[in-house]
Order: sequence, then C-alpha cells, then structure tokens
Amino acid sequence: MREVGESYRSYSGGDRFDAIVVGSGIGGLSVAALLAKHADWKVLVLERHTVAGGFTHVFRRPGYEWDVGVHYIGRVGSPEGDVRVAFDHLTEGRLRWNPMPEVYDRVKIDGRSYAFPAGKERFREAMKGYFPSESAAIDKYLTTIQAAMRGRDHYLAEQAIPPAAALVAGPAMRARFLRYANRTTADVIGSLTQNRELAGVLTGQWGNYGLPPGRSSFGIHAIIVDHYLEGAGFPIGGASEIAFTIAPTIESRGGKIVVSAEVSGILLDAAGHAIGVRMADGREFHSKIVISDAGARNTFGRLLPASVAPEAHEALARIPPSMSHLCLYVGIRREPGEPEFPGANLWVFPGPDHDANVARFNADPEQPFPLQFISFPSAKDPTFEQRYPGRSTIEIVVPVPYDWFARWSDTRWKRRGPEYDAFKAKFSERLLRELELHVPGVKGRVERSELSTPLTTAHFANQPTGEVYGLSPTPERFESRAIGARTPVKNLFLTGQDACVLGVSGALFGGVIAASAILGRNLMSAVAKPS
Repeated sequence: MREVGESYRSYSGGDRFDAIVVGSGIGGLSVAALLAKHADWKVLVLERHTVAGGFTHVFRRPGYEWDVGVHYIGRVGSPEGDVRVAFDHLTEGRLRWNPMPEVYDRVKIDGRSYAFPAGKERFREAMKGYFPSESAAIDKYLTTIQAAMRGRDHYLAEQAIPPAAALVAGPAMRARFLRYANRTTADVIGSLTQNRELAGVLTGQWGNYGLPPGRSSFGIHAIIVDHYLEGAGFPIGGASEIAFTIAPTIESRGGKIVVSAEVSGILLDAAGHAIGVRMADGREFHSKIVISDAGARNTFGRLLPASVAPEAHEALARIPPSMSHLCLYVGIRREPGEPEFPGANLWVFPGPDHDANVARFNADPEQPFPLQFISFPSAKDPTFEQRYPGRSTIEIVVPVPYDWFARWSDTRWKRRGPEYDAFKAKFSERLLRELELHVPGVKGRVERSELSTPLTTAHFANQPTGEVYGLSPTPERFESRAIGARTPVKNLFLTGQDACVLGVSGALFGGVIAASAILGRNLMSAVAKPS
C-alpha cells in the first residue's frame, strides 16, 4: 500500500484552486486528473477518510493487506481496451495490470459448476456445452447484449452535452439504450429462454451490480456482461496503486489531495450558485467549480440545504439505494513454496432463482445465503508474495439488508456493544464454514478473519445505508433525467457512479462525463480511444 495525499491537519489552506472535488474515489480522482490534464486546472481533492481512493483503497493488518472494493476489472487486458486506455490516460502509463486466468468466474448453483471463460466465442461455446438444447437462446442472448450496448455511449454522452442541446437531441440519444434499460433483467432473459438453470447461470454475476434479475435493469446487466466478456485484470501492487498512479497527474498541475478532510456543506452564493465548501471544523475553501464524488444522496441530502434542487429529491425518493453487504476478510498462512489459490472468482448460489433466494434470506437470516462471492486477491497480484511471503488472502461477500443493522447506526465503530458483536460473530462463523466447504484447502489454516458490515461501509465510505453501488440500477434509475453529472445548482457537478453507472469503471467514466460537462467538450474520444 502506497500512501496518497497530505493530512488536513497539516494543510495550510492558502492555495487558490480552479475546482474543488469532494471525495477521492475513482470518480473524484478521474475528474480532477482530467481537468488538470486537459485544462491545466489546479484542483483540490478533499477526502474525509484517512486514506485516498474510496473503494479502491486497501487496509492492513499485521502480515496482511486486503482490497476493499476492487476484485477484478474488465477491458484492461488489451492495450486498446477502452478501460485500459482510460487508465493509461489518467495515470500516464504508470498503472500496470495482471491478467486474470482464462476462466475468470465460476458460477456454482446448488453444487453444479459453470465456468466463464474469457472471450465472447469461448463463453458462447461453454454455455452451449452446458445447455446443448438452448443453443438458439444463447445466441440470441449474446445478440441482445450487443444490441443494448450499441445504445450505451449515446445514452451516457447525453449527460455531458449542454442543457439546450440535451433538450433537443436528448430523447433520441437515450432511446436505443432505454429500449433495453427500461425492462428488468428477468423480463428480457425470460423472453429468450424458459430454462431456469440457464437463466440462473446467465445472471450469475448479478452481485456485480447488486440487484437480482427481477429488480435490476437489463441495461446494467448488459453493461456488466459486456465489460467482462473478454476477461479481466487486477492492478499489479494491489488496488491502492490506482490512486497512487493517478495522483501525480493531479499534482503536476499544482493540485492537491488532502485526507482526513471532512466537508460538512457546499457553499452557495445569494443566487444559489456553488462557490466552495465548508469543512467540519468551520474552515471554508472557495473555487469557481465544485464537484461532488460523495454520491447523489449525500450531495443533496447532507451537503446542500433541504430546499435546494427539489427535482433531485423527488427522483431520489423513487430510486432506492444499492445493496448493503457483509465481507469476511480472511488471512491464510501458506507453507514455503506452496502454490497460491486459483485466481478465478467463485459465485455460489443455493438455487437458480436469485430473486427467491434473496427474498427467503431477507425474511429469515437463518436461510442459506442468496449469494456468496469468494475472491482471492493475493492470487491476482504477482507482487503479493514478495510483500507478504507465505500468506494468502480471501474475501467472501454476501448481500444483507441494512435494516438488520440499523438499530446500531448511532453507535461508534468498534464500540457497538456485545449484542452487535455476537450478531457479527454468528455470520463470521457461518461464512468460515461456507469457505471451508467451497475451498477445502483453507481448513485449519485460517490465521486471521475480520467481518465488515453495512455499518462499517457507512462509517468509512459515508454511505447512508452502507450501500456499495450508489443508486440502485433499476429501470427507474436509467429513465430518470434528474440525476447525472449536471445538477440543478449552477457550478455544482456530480462525478463517479451516480454520474454514470456503478462499479470502478463506471465511476471512472463518471469522471469523464463530469469533466466533459464542465469544460464543454467531449473528452470521451481523448480518454477512451487508442491514439
């Protein structure tokens, strides 16, 4: 882990900046880097946590290091992939990638295993091998994914063009993608096949967007599937390399990243225009542009007066927050020379009906986990063995309702009381048993384990209900025009997931959209297309 930024405690605050960014997640870092690189702007990035990077940061315990939000990233294997090109542009080539294995995901449904190999044609043939009688449905499924993707870029670009142009051209720019995004994933896949097992396998990555098929937009399903079709990679050196390699682009133009710097509000002038921020200690910093990477709910619900932007509040009332989760961070001791665990992720389900699995579990926590995502981060990073010899790390993520933890929301981290600790311990024990079942090689070798809950996420990421993906990717989310990079407040912009779509790459391109809207020119070609 390499540190980024300086502490707010030592920051004098005498500098003048062209823009202030609230939050240092990938959306905040990307927009700051783009404004520095394409407009020579001096940008101040303020981060409330003690480390920069948002969900791309890592944390350490003696002998171990875990990534909190980066498990794998698609479209980085080829130097010409749009995500790879974008990262190369932001980091000026400093960020390096390690490819995942050819089979990057394995979906297990009630003990039956299905491999997801890299490459659209290999994926097609693998699915046909598992479901030979569903050949036509599998072909139609992949065709439908690509049809949806052909409308994505125009849909996203509409958020960056001037409001007057969006009023005229916006409906046409959005229409092709919305043809798919305004239907649920279950609805679209149900029109292609009646095979419940096939439908369960094809939607086996739903944890990557946090909603089961009956509630999620097929638009986000198509984006995620397309993102991983050609395989995936992982940052060499761990996820913290993302912030570390972007930071010099910001700082080379005089910008700063300041950590332990909590913003309490966005300053408005008499006309209601954003002019800066107020810090938790009362200090104020001013700039001509303010950009929020704090998420739409925090921006309109916590950083602005309640009377501001009623249309945004109305839209947010119709879009629920995304999923909350538990994550068990596991440390394994390995013998010298013993090989690492396989790098492929495991998606484990009790049955193919994901919506029914979630409903049963949400009604009764004693029911089987509706989804277990088991990731092996140390196996994905070739430098981990050098940095932590004889150790391996595993992470197990399961979705849980925030409501189960809400009664402890007013307590402090690490001081939530014995009842909370006992509740956590039950989940930890269950997850360790599940890990031993699905990865037998860990039995008797767990040296350390630590469970995060939705309250942990709320504490460190400042998300109201511990959500990981911002706004839920429902059909209503994609149909809404009230939430995007442009806001109703002049000189205030959103970046990150809620300005685009969820995930690390979605948040990155949220920064591209925000920078394009701020500068009044399309940066997508400069950022995401090979030169």
